Amino acid sequence: MSELLDAVRSGASGRELAEIDLPTRYRAAFTRKDEVGVFEGQADKDVRRSIHVGEVEMPEIAPDECVVAVMSAAINFNTVWSAIFEPVPTFAFLEKFGRQGWYGARHDLPYHVLGSDGAGVVVRTGAGVKHWKVGDRVVISPSYVDEEDHGSYDDGMMSESQLAWGFETNFGSLGDFCVVKANQLIKKPAHLTWEEAGSNTLCAATAYRMLVGTHGARMKQGDVVLVWGATGGLGSFATQLVLNGGGIPVAVVSSEEKAEIVRAQGCRHVIDRTGLDLGEGGLRNPKAGRILGEAIRREVGEDPGIVFEYLGRETFGASVYVAKRGGKIVTCGSSTGYKHEYDNRFLWMRLKSIIGSHGFNYHEAVQVNRLFSLGMIQPTLSRSYPLEEAGEATRAVQTNQHIGKVAVLCGATAEGQGPAHREGRGAVRRDRRGAGRGRPGAARADRRGPVPPVPALTGPRSAASAADRPPVRRSA
Repeated sequence: MSELLDAVRSGASGRELAEIDLPTRYRAAFTRKDEVGVFEGQADKDVRRSIHVGEVEMPEIAPDECVVAVMSAAINFNTVWSAIFEPVPTFAFLEKFGRQGWYGARHDLPYHVLGSDGAGVVVRTGAGVKHWKVGDRVVISPSYVDEEDHGSYDDGMMSESQLAWGFETNFGSLGDFCVVKANQLIKKPAHLTWEEAGSNTLCAATAYRMLVGTHGARMKQGDVVLVWGATGGLGSFATQLVLNGGGIPVAVVSSEEKAEIVRAQGCRHVIDRTGLDLGEGGLRNPKAGRILGEAIRREVGEDPGIVFEYLGRETFGASVYVAKRGGKIVTCGSSTGYKHEYDNRFLWMRLKSIIGSHGFNYHEAVQVNRLFSLGMIQPTLSRSYPLEEAGEATRAVQTNQHIGKVAVLCGATAEGQGPAHREGRGAVRRDRRGAGRGRPGAARADRRGPVPPVPALTGPRSAASAADRPPVRRSA
């Protein structure tokens, strides 16, 4: 461990941190370029084989960049794509970036440090950084935007050079340190723990842009919103945003256990898709849309005006079918496959719209973190792993053995560290903040009785690491 990281853990001041040398090497989770192709012909592409934890070189930083001591990071599905080298190996992104001058060439390495969500403490700033200083406690936006690209002044996501940090760039959050542009930094919500704060931005801000922002579906009060995968990272935040905005979420889940978790979040209308008689082909059955549509109308009496889509191939045909006349299908991904099939008659003849939504801009990331600071939306963290088990954490997401978000403790030595003040946590009611591991805050729990206890999750874990893990601490 480095002296600088130890100083951050001990709460050293910004002046003290600035006087300690930046280490030349640091611990991180990474993939290796020489292992591209290792999964060819294999049905189970186990990411634990391709994610390694070891020391990597500390890069030189550009004038507009900062080094952050990462206290906690999170696993997103783009980490899974990176680790299985699909749909293309992310080293192709690093090679392309490497042709853009010395700042890009730093990223084109034989290893790729992963991770697109994190929280920590600024320990170095570049010569051109104006608004951030050493010692600042921050969360990191994974939207990597060139501020000299004119498109970024209309909307950061319209910049042709926009990249997903930690996926299309190197030096991501799964390490004791990371390198970020200054316009990725956001003030950390003071009352959250490191693992809570570092697990939100990518999914929460993506959902915010899709539903609330001016570039997405622009949800209004009373809108019925179908939310696929409502206990996943994206879906769990989408449900909260719909409730906060006066909409009516209809959550689709894959088990009764997950249905209970969504109900505890305050969502009254839940469909367990395993209980639908979809027949051969499941959700890709041509009749699946009709069967799902009937289930939705039984719940709320009408078709959804917005469909929150990120699953892709398995669900997209049904999504197009069930949206009401003039409805919107807003999509940000395809975790079950990129090639979608749907009956176009139900799109054009019923005047529906498909909205492509990718990531979020800096303003949207700041706005969604403001909602966390206000206690209006809550982290949906279900489990934390140490950095040494980054492969295990990613495997849990790869195999859907998780609920909400999965965190990785990097510089933090245990869960529960990081709140600047306990009073702030007390000011957020327990039913709003979350009823325990894997349970988002129940916005209407006070109207529906106490939230039931959280069932244990069963993601892959080593017995030794589980036994050594400290108990979860949640201050009321």
